[in-house]
Amino acid sequence: MLVLGIETSTPQASVAIGSEQGVVASALVSRGASYNEFLLPAIGFCLDQAGIGYRNLGAVAVDVGPGLFAGMRVGVATAKALAQALSVPIVGITSLDLLAYDVRYASKTICAVLDARRNEVFDAFYRTSPGGVQRMTDYRVEKPGQLAIGIASRPEEVLMVGSGALLYRDAFEDLGTVVEVGGMAHAFPEAKSLVELSLPRLFREDFDPPDQLVPLYLRRSAAPIKWETIRGTKSA
Repeated sequence: MLVLGIETSTPQASVAIGSEQGVVASALVSRGASYNEFLLPAIGFCLDQAGIGYRNLGAVAVDVGPGLFAGMRVGVATAKALAQALSVPIVGITSLDLLAYDVRYASKTICAVLDARRNEVFDAFYRTSPGGVQRMTDYRVEKPGQLAIGIASRPEEVLMVGSGALLYRDAFEDLGTVVEVGGMAHAFPEAKSLVELSLPRLFREDFDPPDQLVPLYLRRSAAPIKWETIRGTKSA
């Protein structure tokens, strides 16, 4: 089964096509083009380079966030449109799950952390399990200092990965030897991992209903919050 993976929830957008035998084509951009400008041409490029067409795709996988509002909306909308047009199943996987999966062989507790802007981070904790990782906490949005306090209260050593861990490295490394901060290689989730992580769900037919697949918003965008402030209404 050939799977198209779409990852646009972070500043580093990527697409990949692959199967249980590996990735056959991928494309990635971290600056310049907008999500709309990058996505469909990148998918077309991967299809051309792999020598296949849209009808060869057996499923679509998409990163549903948490992440950047514009990127999540574009990625999920495009993935749903393609899955419906091709009559293939779709699965959504979170950006934090993807980050943790990339370091699934770590011996420490994993904390996946993405920059959420506004001096906040998205995060979740994971433990390694046979063949992957198991999430231990809810997906959260919080201040780096709050996350640091939570890590300091844990008895075990923690490996932190993701753009949020790198951006606020000083806050976490002050915790001493209890914390290891991963490098740039694990700063962002990638579509290649998305394809790999989606395959077990696809094989057991654990699909997402397209009408119920939505981005994972852990908070509302700045635009409606600002508009409500001007109107003088109180946010819920």
